[in-house]
Amino acid sequence: MLVDKYNMTMEKNILYAKRNIVDSIWKSANLEGIQVTFSETQAIFDGANVGHLRIDEIQAINNLKHAWQYIIFSMNAEMNLKFIESIHTFVGANIVEQPGRLRTYEVSMGGTKWKPELPSEEKMNDLINEYENDLDDENITDAIFTFMCRLMKMQAFNDGNKRTAMLVANHQLIKYGKGIISISDEDRIEFGTRLIEYYEDEEKIEDLKDFLYERCLDGIQRDNELEK
Repeated sequence: MLVDKYNMTMEKNILYAKRNIVDSIWKSANLEGIQVTFSETQAIFDGANVGHLRIDEIQAINNLKHAWQYIIFSMNAEMNLKFIESIHTFVGANIVEQPGRLRTYEVSMGGTKWKPELPSEEKMNDLINEYENDLDDENITDAIFTFMCRLMKMQAFNDGNKRTAMLVANHQLIKYGKGIISISDEDRIEFGTRLIEYYEDEEKIEDLKDFLYERCLDGIQRDNELEK
């Protein structure tokens, strides 16, 4: 079981997330194969266009911006299916078929013969209830990471499932002061490998969680670190 790496107040974690929002968006965009630099991501965040990017790539980055803003300003939102669907609506706006609606057809996953089952409101609600039952003061980070990984594996939406699951996880991490998660480009290949292994073998979830915990979870240990 993962122990909490960070213990911030929600307010301090919100401030940390805001200061790192462009970095988080940049890493998420790179994870999805969008070849954009940090400076270009900052420019798009500030309202500019970047000539070498396609319109849909710029849209995807702006969608991440709006999704991040949504979760930061929705700390009091109840964790339920409607909230998760709302996050996906931001992630998928104008680039994903039926954003905010559960997938209704079978899909194949690249790199594996494993196929996810069709999602349903009942399955999603069961997953949310399981997460809330697991959540207590002694294993908050572990419960959030488990929830995130299982959301990814469910493939609830037509596209944007990793982005949505990570944003859901970040909402909960920030709410409980446990840092933020983002996957750097140098960790992208290993993350993909471990994710596929988990898709194929449920027991591999612990290996995936350990990797994400050690390599991809950041925060602050002392209040004065925010003043730097």
